[in-house]
Amino acid sequence: MPKLRVHNITVSVDGYAAGPRQDLAHPLGEGFETMHEWMFAAMRDLADGKDGIDVEYVRRSEENIGATIIGRNMFGPQRGPWEDESWTGWWGPNPPYHNDVFVHTHHLRPSVVMEGGTTFHFTDEPVETVLARAFEAAEGKDVRLGGGAATVRQYLRAGLLDEMHMAVVPRLVGGGELLLDDLGDAIDGYRVAETVVSPAATHVRLVRR
Repeated sequence: MPKLRVHNITVSVDGYAAGPRQDLAHPLGEGFETMHEWMFAAMRDLADGKDGIDVEYVRRSEENIGATIIGRNMFGPQRGPWEDESWTGWWGPNPPYHNDVFVHTHHLRPSVVMEGGTTFHFTDEPVETVLARAFEAAEGKDVRLGGGAATVRQYLRAGLLDEMHMAVVPRLVGGGELLLDDLGDAIDGYRVAETVVSPAATHVRLVRR
């Protein structure tokens, strides 16, 4: 049965998945860009045919993915109504998704077709409806929930997430957006299934009970 999965979401020791004051110059929040060095190094090693703990988690993130869900903040720095529709994401003309991507937003716009098979669809529908659409687009494969933190929390609260991989980096951030904040009883529906330590990060995998 297809799953909804989160991969490679980087978290500080004090629980932050993004730094404060996200904007065009600081898409992950001020001071947070270097938190993802473990992943960029692993991606380079994977491309070079090298192996390792971090490489294995990056490799898993690409397996059997047929569609993606992200939040508005992950698509771009603008908030509120679109000033124009020229912004098509952080990634240039050929985004790394190569599938249908459903973007949660209160401000709709037409779908955007990009190079490499990526199409961004903008939706204000409930998470259950968006997930159903994503599963349909995935055609039997799994759906990746890309983030950011607020979007992941929505799916956790709804009990829709099947598994989540967090990379806990040994740093304190002190402010920004907490990943596992205000989940209430929803967190009781998950358990820690795997913990593996590399020199760069502690990899923790949560799965539905």
